[in-house]
Amino acid sequence: MGDEGETPPGSISEDEPQVNQDELILAQQRQIEKEISESIPLVGDLEPISSLNNEYSTDPVYLDKVKDLSTKYQYVRRTRPDGNCFFRAFSYANIERLLEKKEEFSEFYKLAEDSKTALVELGFQQFTVEDFYDTYMEVLKRLRAIEDADEAKKELHTLFNTQGFSDYMVVYLRLLTSGQLQKDKDFYSCFIEGERTVSDFCHQEVEPMYKESDHIHIIAACAALCTGVKVIYMDRGTGKSCNEHDLPEGCTPTVHLLYRPGHYDILYP
Repeated sequence: MGDEGETPPGSISEDEPQVNQDELILAQQRQIEKEISESIPLVGDLEPISSLNNEYSTDPVYLDKVKDLSTKYQYVRRTRPDGNCFFRAFSYANIERLLEKKEEFSEFYKLAEDSKTALVELGFQQFTVEDFYDTYMEVLKRLRAIEDADEAKKELHTLFNTQGFSDYMVVYLRLLTSGQLQKDKDFYSCFIEGERTVSDFCHQEVEPMYKESDHIHIIAACAALCTGVKVIYMDRGTGKSCNEHDLPEGCTPTVHLLYRPGHYDILYP
């Protein structure tokens, strides 16, 4: 027999912390979600709108909405559901469109080129933004050097599916969005709930990776890039058609995004 104070093999000592089963289950669930997410390309290939039917084959509400969507849009391009989907989809779709419009691309390039100075003037630390800015500009330089629009689009697709480039593009657009919110803080402050300042909101909800986006992010991102977005909402709401909103209100949208609860994909009219 062992000493009275000895802990029997396989038992848990009172001094050892009990493992919380709920936390274990949650951790396992997060790992499964991460693995599923990582199996999906950062930005997918073009698919016909009808491909959405496969996801809702037994759901008449959504099938009606896919049917409505197909009267206005030809293709959908899916993005990875990792919390960055709005920023990745918006950035990709905006640049893709500009590759066919040389003059507009040049204007956008100049806007991007001047953006680091604007962020530093707003109080961002130069060393914080420099690497992301440099990568953002490297992508734009590579695309600008390709004369043929179709070839440039292939390069864009390759770069946005290369994690290092793609994630840096997302981070820099998050920084530009944060800068826009803080620049126009008097306007945006009324949209932020609770006691948080615009600066607090940016540090907590805009700048970190994997944080999901809402209307306030979209409006600020559009303002930062001088463009507009049409968001098509496909959910279980009443009626057989999808709701749509142009953001900011009254704009002429150049990017079209499909929103399903918690996720954004790119649409092509």
